Amino acid sequence: MKIIILGAGQVGGSLAENLANEANDITVIDSDGLRLRELQDRLDIRTVQGLASYPTVLRQAGAEDADMLIAVTNSDETNMVACQVAYSLFRTPSKISRVRANAYLARKELFGENGFPVDVLISPEHLVTQHITRLIEYPGALQVLEFSNGLVRLVAIRATEGGPLVGHELSYLRTHMPRIDTRVAAIFRKDRPIIPQGDTVIEDGDEVFFIAGTDHIRSVMSELQPLEKPYKRIFICGGGNIGQRLAHTLENRYQVKLLERDRDRCVMLSENLRKTIVLEGNAANKDILLEENIESTDVFCAVTNDDEANIMASLLAKRLGARKVLTLINNPDYVDLIQGGEIDVAISPQQTTIGSLLTHVRKGDVVNVHALRRGAAEAIEAIAHGDHRSSRVVGKRLDEIKLPQGTTIGAIVRHNEVLIAHDHLRVQPDDHVILFLVDKTRIREVEKLFQVGLTFF
Repeated sequence: MKIIILGAGQVGGSLAENLANEANDITVIDSDGLRLRELQDRLDIRTVQGLASYPTVLRQAGAEDADMLIAVTNSDETNMVACQVAYSLFRTPSKISRVRANAYLARKELFGENGFPVDVLISPEHLVTQHITRLIEYPGALQVLEFSNGLVRLVAIRATEGGPLVGHELSYLRTHMPRIDTRVAAIFRKDRPIIPQGDTVIEDGDEVFFIAGTDHIRSVMSELQPLEKPYKRIFICGGGNIGQRLAHTLENRYQVKLLERDRDRCVMLSENLRKTIVLEGNAANKDILLEENIESTDVFCAVTNDDEANIMASLLAKRLGARKVLTLINNPDYVDLIQGGEIDVAISPQQTTIGSLLTHVRKGDVVNVHALRRGAAEAIEAIAHGDHRSSRVVGKRLDEIKLPQGTTIGAIVRHNEVLIAHDHLRVQPDDHVILFLVDKTRIREVEKLFQVGLTFF
């Protein structure tokens, strides 16, 4: 595909890297020449320096014959106008825009047929809020991903001593939980992927990815680590867009406190949030945290725009007794550095956003993409089309499908029924197939499996 990416920041740069590695024709536009040079030194891409919404700049980038425009600059207005220009002047078929401000997102009539011609709206704040909310719903999880409108979930969890399955072969799970069907899609041991077999032994410290129907998630988690008590008290550090959204999402189910430095912002938050206790102050102040009983807090979420402030506040909260700390980290180089130590989960907004963007870039009928393990692995939901003559998967048993190395099928959703993958299962037309790739360089081979041959037409 010929794709133009507007913005060479964290999201634009990471997206360019993902897509360039998959043999797409990528052009990146940004007004910052230094950023563009850094990207070009690392990747096989074209770059154009200039303002992303200018018609002359878009023409220079090849908008006249581009398949897709992805606008992820830091300016909502630039992104929206660029989509309008691409549509009006160049008839670009597919236009994706990142829009952050709730003032725009709340007015659906601004987009679509009679508004800005944006085919797909991406809101990083909304995606990050969803991500954190799921982690709070499932105490102990490292990542919780949804497929098929929430019928199926893929959960990453650290196996710890005391979990009944730890030290046993995977086949023991079926004996121990005969009424619950689940599939372990992958195991990462000391950062190396293991494709699970029935005789694979789960070890203490393994990062285990499993798929199950949403109703069975907690039961399977209890096999891999002693089940944590549900969370009640949530402390949010940072009252920006994410902090506000998170408090609004959680305040009806949990006791929520939100700490914000800016007085005017505190006033606005206290007027807009109904049950959240809004506090003014700095999270790096030990006395404030002690005064607010941080030792009895179940989850401390640091979601300011400053990585260093988030890290320091999280470390302080953990030392003072917070049960679990979740930390928002924009710099991808920090994520591996800090996760798994005193900070329980590091959340990368660009990895959360990129999965959503990739859903619209993948070939074949791909309806969900999630980036895993900082983008090294991927989980996708693809719909099988065609028949046994035109499709490489329809009509075949799962053990007959030639999957690329390092790829596993975790589940199939058929007419809203969840079927956990077993060798004897046959793929039928319109099945939603959920796959896990430990090596995302194989994505092209997976896409080809789900593309319908000419005989279908």
